[in-house]
Amino acid sequence: MPVIPFRSPRTPPQPFTVQPPPAPTRRALAVKWLRKMHGWIGLWGAVLGLLFGSTGILLNHRAVLRIPAAQSQESTVQIPLPSPAPADPQALAAWLKRSLKLPPDPARVKSEPARPVAWGDHAVVQPARWSASFTSPTGAVQAEYWVGNSYVTLKRSENNVFATLTNLHKGVGMSVGWILLVDTLAGSIILLSLSGVVLWMLTNRRRTVGIAIASVSLLLAGGVALAAL
Repeated sequence: MPVIPFRSPRTPPQPFTVQPPPAPTRRALAVKWLRKMHGWIGLWGAVLGLLFGSTGILLNHRAVLRIPAAQSQESTVQIPLPSPAPADPQALAAWLKRSLKLPPDPARVKSEPARPVAWGDHAVVQPARWSASFTSPTGAVQAEYWVGNSYVTLKRSENNVFATLTNLHKGVGMSVGWILLVDTLAGSIILLSLSGVVLWMLTNRRRTVGIAIASVSLLLAGGVALAAL
């Protein structure tokens, strides 16, 4: 059996070293931070964005190309006043809320004084008119009372699910907390738009195409707005 002599390598082996990763640039840090912010803001407004997006379509089609999804059922009733009768509109609204167990507080209480009106060739005095409205997303109650009558007229409207969601969109009968919550959604949409544009500019080199798309969008929106005026 032949013997193969051992030969030492000409150059000694180099020790294995791991090169540290390069430090991230400011551009990379900005992109990373913007992506995180974009994602968290989008997650915060996801549920409300779905609600306001769907109801926004219904509101946009309430007149032209109408979508008859939001509907309300109306009814009118007359109820007798207590004895003694309420002394002012505020007392009338408080009595209605207490006796009918209306959940919302009166949104508007008005009093119109008596005034002369023309009736053919004669002038008659129209009595004072009191009114109060109780509004909530699910419906509304309008109260009307002509001073001197022994009853008050109530007009009630009950909304279906789509009308209730539309009222939530418009903030009808909602508290200050809901209004502020919707403000956060509006602010998140603004931040999402701005951060999306900045992210596109930092991660995409085809800026000319982006500028062209943004310009066309602005021109179309401005043209439609000017045409509506």
